[in-house]
Amino acid sequence: MSQSRRNKPIRRFFLHNVLPPFGWRLYRALGRSWDYEERNIHALHKLIAQGQPVVGAFLHSRTFALLHYFSLPQQGRWILMCSQSRDGEAMTRIEEGLGFRVARGSSGKGGARALVEMIKAQREDRSLNSCLAIDGSRGPRGIAQLGTITLAQKTGSLLLPVAASTNHCWRWERSWDRTVIPKPGAKVLVKAADPIEVPAKLDEVQLEALRRRLEETLFRLHSDLDAETGYRDPEPLRLVTA
Repeated sequence: MSQSRRNKPIRRFFLHNVLPPFGWRLYRALGRSWDYEERNIHALHKLIAQGQPVVGAFLHSRTFALLHYFSLPQQGRWILMCSQSRDGEAMTRIEEGLGFRVARGSSGKGGARALVEMIKAQREDRSLNSCLAIDGSRGPRGIAQLGTITLAQKTGSLLLPVAASTNHCWRWERSWDRTVIPKPGAKVLVKAADPIEVPAKLDEVQLEALRRRLEETLFRLHSDLDAETGYRDPEPLRLVTA
């Protein structure tokens, strides 16, 4: 038996049993040090109070800043999507430790099945909301895919674009999305746009128009917040492909 095969059970045990409880406690401690400044979040709280299901739409690069924010009790209950990879197993347990319900899948593998699970969960529990990165788990960065729109369409939810920004952060430049990680004590601005209604039926032209609207709304939200916080990245927020 090769050394790599002998190490697999050890790695699996570490990812499943050691990393998650340590990871979510560390992340929770880091998140509690952040100072959130909210903009237009009353739009979310109003929808929650009315019992209106919501699909939170955000950029994948800002997941780290928003995960703690949406785990706070006043933000309601949420179901998320997480990769089916072995590393995704650890992340799933961390997210569950933060109080989220998690569907396993991504734009690369199992995404359709996870989306169906999220739709079913929201239909069965009308007080459950969902969150999904518009640019999926693999990008292109900042380019809206159709998952969030389909989720809102099939559950009768409103789309709520949400952005986050801080200049007191690390940036994981080797990741496709250039993940932003707020440092301890960071001031994090969080802003929601006005909710977007999604008709139950859309033709191809209408669907593309709505996809572009969602993408442009989040691009403007982040551009404005980044200008306000002073966050700068030499790479574009939205990776336009030929």
